[in-house]
Amino acid sequence: MALAKIGNFDDWIDLFKVWQDDIGLEAKELKNYNFEVKLGEIDVDEIEFGHYAGQRKWPTVMHIPDQRIRDALQNLIIFQGDTEFASVEQQRALLQNAPSDYDLFSIYRVMAEEMRHGWQMSYLLVTHFGDEGKREAEKLLQRRADEHERLLGSFNESVENWLDFFAYTEFIDRDGKYQLQMLSTSAFAPLSRSMKPMLREESYHLGTGNSGLQRIIKAGRIPTEVMQRYFNKWVSTAFDLFGTDNSSSAQWAYTWGLKGRFDERTNPQPADAAKLNEAARELYRQEVQGLIDRLNQHVPEDQPKLRIPSVKFNRRIGQYKGKTFDLDGEPMERENYKAYVASVTPTADDRELLRTIFKEDDWIAPRNLES
Repeated sequence: MALAKIGNFDDWIDLFKVWQDDIGLEAKELKNYNFEVKLGEIDVDEIEFGHYAGQRKWPTVMHIPDQRIRDALQNLIIFQGDTEFASVEQQRALLQNAPSDYDLFSIYRVMAEEMRHGWQMSYLLVTHFGDEGKREAEKLLQRRADEHERLLGSFNESVENWLDFFAYTEFIDRDGKYQLQMLSTSAFAPLSRSMKPMLREESYHLGTGNSGLQRIIKAGRIPTEVMQRYFNKWVSTAFDLFGTDNSSSAQWAYTWGLKGRFDERTNPQPADAAKLNEAARELYRQEVQGLIDRLNQHVPEDQPKLRIPSVKFNRRIGQYKGKTFDLDGEPMERENYKAYVASVTPTADDRELLRTIFKEDDWIAPRNLES
């Protein structure tokens, strides 16, 4: 699609429909979904943290007191919207081979809601940020995950099969929950009001991933050592999604009241503004550890237990970027590292094994559409 002039949100909607066609999204269940803007109630009317704490939340961009704050806010919305459209591009090929009616319904719902979240972020850009916001809203439909043009690394990775999908929704969408929760306390009222409906919808995506992984383990056809390599792939890149260590951008976003802590409303301790990304990443790590512990309750005794890789493993941003640590966080020789990572993330043999297993109907425990 060539860049076009957007005069209002209806013009953007026309481009959205072109994007759906351009990526080959032909399913009527997705084309006919009722895409709409949803704005929830604000739980707290006043800015909850940072320099402007206690003041009324900003209802429009015109109320924001500093151009730098406006620019940072726009950037947060752009990144959130980019992830939503990217995930649809990553998952769309799986519509052709769902293992059951229930799973087909689930992926339809996940993809439709991800598109609605991108729709919501584009609405904010178009209606609040003038010509620049309109251009950025269009760019959300210009970039492509399969051409590695999306803004964050996880959203340029391939989702090749249903094990990929379930691990993606378990781990990458769970990072999405953290990002949405941190934006839900934003000083910009239209953004904070957008988050509650998005969080409700996101919870289904997380349940889809967790339930899918449990059903795979219960069926007993896919070895857990294969599952582990998919966990290594997605968890390591999910750690990157929390941003760089000692991030000045995160610190300013907090100081300006744009993005709070994940536990902002329940944590009585003052924020360590220099370690905001690290704190969120650690909360995420602990949550994922608990999820994997529960999955392991279903792993048979003759199968290796699942585990969470070290936060040092295979990192592409932050203090561990480009450093060579194994799954346990132990340093390795650089000359051996590329081969090591290839051996502990999905391999060609894994993909071939899965292709064979997926030809049968018994690789995932059944679940009725009504349940």
